[in-house]
Amino acid sequence: MSDTDGLLRNPASFVVPQIGRLEETEEVAEPYRLVDPQGQLVVPTAVFFADLQAASKPAATIRSYGMDLLRWYRFLWAVEVPWKQATRIEARDFSRWLQLADKPARVHWRHQRKGIAADAVSAQREPQRAVPGTPNPVTGRPAPGQKYAATTRAHCETVLRTFYDFHLEEGTGPIVNPFPLDRSRRAGRAHAHHNPMDSFRPERQGRYRPKVPKRIPRRIPDELFNALFAALKYNRDRALLAFWVSTGARAEELLTSRERDVLPGQQLIGVTRKGTRAYQQVPASTDAFVWLRLAQEEAWRKGAPRGHNHTLWWTLRRPWRPLNYHAARAMLNRANDLLGSNWTLHDLRHTAAYRMARDPKLSLTDVQWVLGHAHLSTTEIYLAASQEEVIEQVLAHHARRERQQAQPPTPAPGYNAASLDVLFGQAG
Repeated sequence: MSDTDGLLRNPASFVVPQIGRLEETEEVAEPYRLVDPQGQLVVPTAVFFADLQAASKPAATIRSYGMDLLRWYRFLWAVEVPWKQATRIEARDFSRWLQLADKPARVHWRHQRKGIAADAVSAQREPQRAVPGTPNPVTGRPAPGQKYAATTRAHCETVLRTFYDFHLEEGTGPIVNPFPLDRSRRAGRAHAHHNPMDSFRPERQGRYRPKVPKRIPRRIPDELFNALFAALKYNRDRALLAFWVSTGARAEELLTSRERDVLPGQQLIGVTRKGTRAYQQVPASTDAFVWLRLAQEEAWRKGAPRGHNHTLWWTLRRPWRPLNYHAARAMLNRANDLLGSNWTLHDLRHTAAYRMARDPKLSLTDVQWVLGHAHLSTTEIYLAASQEEVIEQVLAHHARRERQQAQPPTPAPGYNAASLDVLFGQAG
């Protein structure tokens, strides 16, 4: 800190060491644990994670919360302030640092074993890496920027405010939450004095919470999806894409399916929903089951485990391990590298939603059930035209305007065109 009030004068150049880590324990009761630079468990986060698990939050949510808490603890360790003594000054400067500082360079685990520095890895990959923030020539999606995205900062603010609210209620933290509510929320509760005759209006929550731009679901056009499908190398990957784009299931939901969940005769596959953890059978296309059968025959010939209770998706080589989300994303990224695109696994869900929602013979409530949306308003966003369709329609509009301007004006009914040409001097 630079002066007596603890103000961080230049957050952009403030260095936060990458110390401490979030460990995956592979234990059901404690899937993740946050440890300090000495390798000791950070007890306040462990208690918070246990409360999240008691509230039926999945392990993926605990990991997401843990990454935000790791950033906060690293900042506190850098400014040498204990978590109980953190005030709104630290919360304010952390929010400023998160907005202005560059994201740390990540080093692949292979390079970590070889002892290669992050700067050296960045220099090696610079020719292949897209310029941050520039749109991809194939998909139009901007490449990840060097700064933390607004969605990341908003999620971090919400997690930290919830973390301190929890310890405030338990009496184990500071008496004032370092991440306060917005000044307009003086009553504390949202819509505390709402008039029942008026409609609800959006209200800001956290004082340091950034405004998040509205996301537009991005689908994969049919011709680009065919190119992506053709770029895949293995039948297992083709089966995964066929199921994702026909069921609309989330990536991690499909990866939870087991062999007993597949019913080819009924064209159904069972998945476990992300939020409710409810089991649901969803319909899929015929070709998805064909690719799945081809993939299973190949895997079984190589000695992959089989049985009703085994997972449906395995790695491609020994030792056989269930396919996880990170491996599935790496599979898609290999196809992206061949095409020069940057599609994501969630784009497949958006593509399935667009295809179903734009079908006039399929009701929107049916689409809502297949996608597992709690509210119909969430499904309605897929009724609007996509960005590609809007651009195509506007370009067609400009083309029609140019053709109309190039054509000679048509005389009104009752007038002789030849006489008008002589009258206005247009006769040859």
